[in-house]
Amino acid sequence: MAVIMDIDRARTFLEIVHTGSFLKAADRLHVTQTTVSARIRTLEEELGRRLFDRNRSGATLTAAGREFERFAQSFVQVWERARQQLKIPPGRTSVIALGGELSLWNPMLLDWLVWMKRKQPEVAIRAHVGVPDQLIEQLRTGVLDVAVLYAPKLLPGFRVELVEEEQLVLVRARGIDGEEGSPDYVHVDWGPQFAAQDGFGQAAFGEPGLLVGLGPLGLGYILRAGGMGYFRKGAVTPHLETGQLELVEGAPQFTYPAYAVYPEFAEARSDVQEALRGLKEVAA
Repeated sequence: MAVIMDIDRARTFLEIVHTGSFLKAADRLHVTQTTVSARIRTLEEELGRRLFDRNRSGATLTAAGREFERFAQSFVQVWERARQQLKIPPGRTSVIALGGELSLWNPMLLDWLVWMKRKQPEVAIRAHVGVPDQLIEQLRTGVLDVAVLYAPKLLPGFRVELVEEEQLVLVRARGIDGEEGSPDYVHVDWGPQFAAQDGFGQAAFGEPGLLVGLGPLGLGYILRAGGMGYFRKGAVTPHLETGQLELVEGAPQFTYPAYAVYPEFAEARSDVQEALRGLKEVAA
């Protein structure tokens, strides 16, 4: 019971760090604010240090709190890792939980799953799909061992490795647009750097008629209804080969790297290192 309570306190501490508020942490943990305050008070008494400065705008870490953050993070991750390892399926030696953004799963992460089955059949895989903030939260709390993201936030206690540097290319549908002139531009939200870059996105085409937050959705729309837009080269290559799409000649290309993020202590895990090697191999 003592261990469970310590995990609860560590998770509560991290939620306050993440949200900047005792009240918001209580909402996310589905407990009362009194419970959150009691957990932190007990934690501070055990450590002999004040961890947060509380004010009207929320809660900020003290120097001791910043020092404790990495330990709390590691504690929660190791606990979650232990829970997962105890659930290893028969005939497997370990479990890797990997999450990625939806647009990364086809083809790269799907290819990685096949690579792992072929090269590391003794490793069980738990595959997750999510949005960046959700994946970072799962990584931070130990639910994920590795997250593959386009623009990861830098977190203390985590490593970030480049997996691939893909290109965003401008393509248009062939044989669908019936009206003369340029096809409608469909803007995919590839992040602020892409949107603000001269020659790309809204900076080049003005306000689009359709703006979507997911690459596969925008691509599917163009394939069915026509138009043009920027998409990952790997995702559009099959459609270029079949003639459904064509590259817009002379259009600039935008480098769009993907990164693997994982806890520092995972550097000592051979299964995670093999998984990272597989990611880089299939991306190449």
